[in-house]
Amino acid sequence: MKIIVETTVAAPIEEVWRAWTTPDDIEQWNTASDDWHTSKSEVDQRAGAAFSSRMEA
Repeated sequence: MKIIVETTVAAPIEEVWRAWTTPDDIEQWNTASDDWHTSKSEVDQRAGAAFSSRMEA
């Protein structure tokens, strides 16, 4: 199965990239609802590295 999700964000690409790749920013926006939060986020942008975030209620 392949799922593709697309969206349009009305912001400069540099700002969007920073929000998507900065752990502190990810912890601010990565929530399912008001009673959830992201307790941990790690981003390593090197080729073959990992992107990880943990969301908790």
